[in-house]
Amino acid sequence: MVREQYTTTTPGTSLERPKNEYIYKIGIYGWRKRCLYLFVLLLLIILVVNFSLTIWILKVMWFSPTGMGHLRVTKEGLRLEGESEFLFPLYAKEIHSRVDSSLLLQSTHNVTVNARNSNGEVTGRLNVGPKMVEFHGQQFQINSKDGKPLFTVDENEVVIGTDKLRVTGPEGALFEHSVETPLVKAEAFKQLRLESPTRSLSMDAPRGINIKAQAGNIEALSQMDIKLHSSDGVLLLDAETVRLPKLPEGTRGGSGISQGLYEICVCPDGKLYLSVAGVGSTCQEYSRVCQ
Repeated sequence: MVREQYTTTTPGTSLERPKNEYIYKIGIYGWRKRCLYLFVLLLLIILVVNFSLTIWILKVMWFSPTGMGHLRVTKEGLRLEGESEFLFPLYAKEIHSRVDSSLLLQSTHNVTVNARNSNGEVTGRLNVGPKMVEFHGQQFQINSKDGKPLFTVDENEVVIGTDKLRVTGPEGALFEHSVETPLVKAEAFKQLRLESPTRSLSMDAPRGINIKAQAGNIEALSQMDIKLHSSDGVLLLDAETVRLPKLPEGTRGGSGISQGLYEICVCPDGKLYLSVAGVGSTCQEYSRVCQ
């Protein structure tokens, strides 16, 4: 800036103009002025770029007054719409899906759910892997919709709380040790088969065993002996006809004439044999088979 001096004169008076020795230049000139304008222009460009980037980020991330993208902030918590990917651990008190859809947890390796106590120790762990589902804990239990225990496993026993246990495998069920159950029943129009290929098969009950086939036969096969034992009671065979086709026929000293009727006799060791029926018992006469 240039400071100019003015002198007022009256008409008809002449004064000499002062010399320029007291005139000073105030301001920024030259290359400093050009640098200042360039710096202001650069700041303006940066401001415009930052504002444009902010608008672009808000648009890409779908920011809104209620959340960001598929994430919505509600009174009940956070709500995610669609598929979501978490790169780090997720801590939440409760996770549930919408009413009209299911909850899907998916991973390229496995899905692990841990339960911890107040000290941070893991008390229960569920690991779903590509080849196996593992559970670590004191007890594993599956309940029905009304809270009834359906399946319970702990260190001592396995409890199945359903009214009926159904095995659909073609080979049936294999038990390495004893089985305790009040009823063994086959499916409708199917055969019930109890088999021990290399060992013995034993059925015990304190108040009796009831074997019933309402629309078929009952067949008992054994490589060795079949024993029916009642400690306190009788052995009852209730049928219209009882056939023992392979019982040995007892013989006596003289040749008897058979009329086609026989008597079932028992040896002291429990062996059964047939004797020709007569007016009275003939078991004593045909008792040579017991020797």
